[in-house]
Amino acid sequence: MPTTDRGGLVLAEERPRSRRARRVFGVFALVLVLGLGYAGWLGLRGVLTGPFSPTCTALVPGGTAKVSPEQAGNAAVISAVSVTRGLPTRAAVIGVATAIQESKLRNLRFGDRDSLGLFQQRPSQGWGTAEQILDPVYASGAFYDRLVKVKDWATRPLTEVAQAVQRSAAPAAYAQHEDEALALASALTGAAPGSLTCDLARPDAAGAGAAAASALAAELGAAAAVEGGVLRVASSQTVPAWAVGQWLVARAAQYGVTSVQVGDRLWTRADGEHWQTTSAGAGTGTTEAGASTTGTTVTAALAPAR
Repeated sequence: MPTTDRGGLVLAEERPRSRRARRVFGVFALVLVLGLGYAGWLGLRGVLTGPFSPTCTALVPGGTAKVSPEQAGNAAVISAVSVTRGLPTRAAVIGVATAIQESKLRNLRFGDRDSLGLFQQRPSQGWGTAEQILDPVYASGAFYDRLVKVKDWATRPLTEVAQAVQRSAAPAAYAQHEDEALALASALTGAAPGSLTCDLARPDAAGAGAAAASALAAELGAAAAVEGGVLRVASSQTVPAWAVGQWLVARAAQYGVTSVQVGDRLWTRADGEHWQTTSAGAGTGTTEAGASTTGTTVTAALAPAR
């Protein structure tokens, strides 16, 4: 009866494995064990830390908001349009709270009957064409056009004013979003410096500086210049530096922004949850809360081409 090279018996239907076959099998088994171990470690890490989810956070006295970059970007549009119209922060608070209730700050292409967009405005009720309503800048402007016609809108309860504009079937629902809207609007109008941060992944494409500059002009009325992978915006009395800076952070995921500097304060993707204080400011002015930043140059670094 045949035997193996170690003296073991080989059954009739078996053939002894060659040394090469045994080595291949051993390598395969080792790779399988290592792969399963690595997969198990990844699974355990996912359980312990959870999957990464890009998040923007606004924190001010009296309000906190945690939203996705898409939602932060839409809140930035609503707030920017209020700034360009010279409206107080209260207008942006009402606008953002309304959009949270109506669309969760998403530019929806659907809704009840013919409702569309951030505010679920209806072409059939004179808000504009479907194409216009789906433009967040137009939709925000249309909202403010009606808001400022509401008697005592700046001092009345938010839910009353929002209902006067929207004519909703749930008139009391807007009030529940006031604290969240206060945080976002205060940050994005520049009223609360350094209060909005975004924790983002590494950019996967080159920064879109020209598109960012175009959006800044359309939404904030700010003139931006792009040179050598850096976007620069000079603030003014009508365009606060912190409104520009926090707009850029809110739109960083969309336009491939990797860092933003306002005076001596710096936000970077590497430390996306904080504004750091640097030794050298960008331009003139001061960046302390409540202080003027008129004349400050806001700079944003853009992701390089890969």
